[in-house]
Amino acid sequence: MSDLALSEKQSPMSVQVGDALPERELTPDNVQLFLYNAALWNAHRIHFDEPYTREVEGYPGLVIAGPMLGDWLNQCVEEWLGDHGRLVSIEYSNRAATYIGETLTSGGTVIEVDPASGSVRVEVFIKNADGEVVTPGVATAVLGAA
Repeated sequence: MSDLALSEKQSPMSVQVGDALPERELTPDNVQLFLYNAALWNAHRIHFDEPYTREVEGYPGLVIAGPMLGDWLNQCVEEWLGDHGRLVSIEYSNRAATYIGETLTSGGTVIEVDPASGSVRVEVFIKNADGEVVTPGVATAVLGAA
């Protein structure tokens, strides 16, 4: 198993089941969370008003937006592919809330390779600091189709 970007492998077609995508640590701050939600026109107060989040909603801190986690999964696959492929689809599910101040990790593992079509399926994840997968997903990419 390797955890190399495709640009570091001998050939994109040398991708194998079990190959790991390079992991990224993610530690968003209040400003990043605010700007992300502003761009989406998401005005839910759990993403920017900490007293409201704690006192009314009962969360321990500002909640990281679910779509932000999905975008990090996209970035993980896109960075791995580089110019050697194209992300075709991605599906994910947010299973647990995550909060500002946490360090999260994105990554994935190749679970299927179809050499005839160049199609690759990757099991992707966002894990919290305890190693629990909070956002699992599956991405499909086509190699050599930049």
